[in-house]
Amino acid sequence: MKTIYTDDHRLQNGKAELIDGKLLPCFEMPRRAEIVIARVREVGLGEVLPPETFGRAPLERVHKKSFLDFLEGAWAAWTAAGRDWDALPLVWQVRGLRADREPDSIDGKLSYFSFDAGTPITAGTWQAASAAADVALTGQKLVGQGERAVFSLCRPPGHHAARDYYGGYCFLNNAAIAAQAFRESGAAKVATLDVDYHHGNGTQTIFYDRPDVLFCSLHGHPSQEFPFFLGYEDETGEGEGAGFNVNYPLHWGSGWDTWSGALDDACRRIGAYGPEALVVSLGVDTFKDDPISQFTLDSPNYLEVGQRIAALGLPTLFVMEGGYAVEEIGVNAVNVLMGFEEAN
Repeated sequence: MKTIYTDDHRLQNGKAELIDGKLLPCFEMPRRAEIVIARVREVGLGEVLPPETFGRAPLERVHKKSFLDFLEGAWAAWTAAGRDWDALPLVWQVRGLRADREPDSIDGKLSYFSFDAGTPITAGTWQAASAAADVALTGQKLVGQGERAVFSLCRPPGHHAARDYYGGYCFLNNAAIAAQAFRESGAAKVATLDVDYHHGNGTQTIFYDRPDVLFCSLHGHPSQEFPFFLGYEDETGEGEGAGFNVNYPLHWGSGWDTWSGALDDACRRIGAYGPEALVVSLGVDTFKDDPISQFTLDSPNYLEVGQRIAALGLPTLFVMEGGYAVEEIGVNAVNVLMGFEEAN
């Protein structure tokens, strides 16, 4: 299996995030991707390739232009205000506040386009995030050209980013950008399977009213877990997309038996849908020792995850998302890929 990777991810290297009521060192750090790529090479998974450059056009098919303009120019606006430290928002839109006016000041824009204070914008954020989108698009292109599966080692991750907001360590929705690219390259139907511990709220909202992209997500129950405000079972799509959004919220402490049962049902739904391509949002923060998650999967379980996904028999793009048990992230992510390869 080919892997797409770039060192540009290191340009997103925030100093702190707001978590547990404190500003703490970011859990989402460059070392995550470095450990995964080292494991890819250690096991000889396959060729490691750099991404092609696709520009903003494929991003604008998923994200609003005003949002992309903000991300691309945010650091310059922040430093023009006399600041040389990481940029975090000041307030958030909540019930009763207007959402139809984008503020002029950088503090207002950060507040308008974000939903948490755990996703610092730095000097290298735009370059790292746009490079991650190129990593996903390069993988999609290779799968579209006939590769059985490709691993796009994206960082920063993407599944919490929606059309016009960022958060949850995510700026651009790499998986959604790739799914849209599959559609535009001729796939009539695409499935997205999100196995990250946290709900892929961004991916859900992007495709919520569309029947051509099925979204299935296994995740911590929103009554207990970030991002809290999406991911319930009754969110099944709307309009033409009704019935094409499937959530599997699971409570803290869920282990392999419960989690794999949900995976089996998601795979059944994907198989019945009949897609021509599959995009997997590959998060391994379901691991028992992950510092910000509450499931109990163990490293051998990830081999079986890959095997069950392979059984669908679909052209598959794996897009890296979360996983914060840094020493184990390489083994767990690559186990999914090895399980997939061994099943073919």
